[in-house]
Amino acid sequence: MDQIVKNEVEMSNEQKHAGKVALVMGGSRGIGAGIAERLAAEGAKVAFTYLSSPDQANGLAAKIGKQGEAVAIQADSGDASRVEAAINQAKSRFGQLDIVVANAGIARLGPVDQFSLEDFDRMVAVNVRGVFAAIHYAAPLMSRGGRIVTIGSNVAVRVGFAGASIYAMTKSAVAGLVKGAAIDLAPRGITVNNIQPGPVSTDMVKGLGDAASALVSMIPLGRMGEPDDIAGLVSYLASGESGFVTGASLTIDGGYSL
Repeated sequence: MDQIVKNEVEMSNEQKHAGKVALVMGGSRGIGAGIAERLAAEGAKVAFTYLSSPDQANGLAAKIGKQGEAVAIQADSGDASRVEAAINQAKSRFGQLDIVVANAGIARLGPVDQFSLEDFDRMVAVNVRGVFAAIHYAAPLMSRGGRIVTIGSNVAVRVGFAGASIYAMTKSAVAGLVKGAAIDLAPRGITVNNIQPGPVSTDMVKGLGDAASALVSMIPLGRMGEPDDIAGLVSYLASGESGFVTGASLTIDGGYSL
């Protein structure tokens, strides 16, 4: 019986985003790629941005294209004009805009008394200004009942290690922005929510070597998250099922922040 129920749920989810258009800012690899693939698998037409590595981005678009429609758009999320252009291009390509996921972000670490102003400005530009720009430029083009999802970090709840003060500040700013934006856009039925992942098994985290193993030891569930763990929560927040959820910051980190 359990397997039958599971199969029915999978079938009902198969095209849960059919007829929708999604834009994933920072969607060519890692968590962003997982989100783009998940939304496409569930029926959405997907545009996603990338900063560099056009071959990788176009490869993902081709992969998604086997089951739906996808387009890769080059854009630096630290440049508001490029964010605006990407949003306009996605809307022009597919004719509407229903789901926006602000996933692009960078992490530069260092003690607060040694952190360079150049790195500070770049991280704020991408992690905070870029998220604001995505919401600011996308909201006027979105259908009533649209969905905006930002990807923050559980460091907004628990920093846990030295050198992450500025990164944590940017992610806390996103959580605050989402609360206000949710109120501003509520009259149009547009929800705005923030997902705060913990350590996720991506190339960036795997590159930490022994430090990555140390992170696992701090997670009660005993493993890192996978991109699809985050994509599943994005899919829910982008769906009609989440219509009464807005302004929330949802931490998904295997219990790391407990």
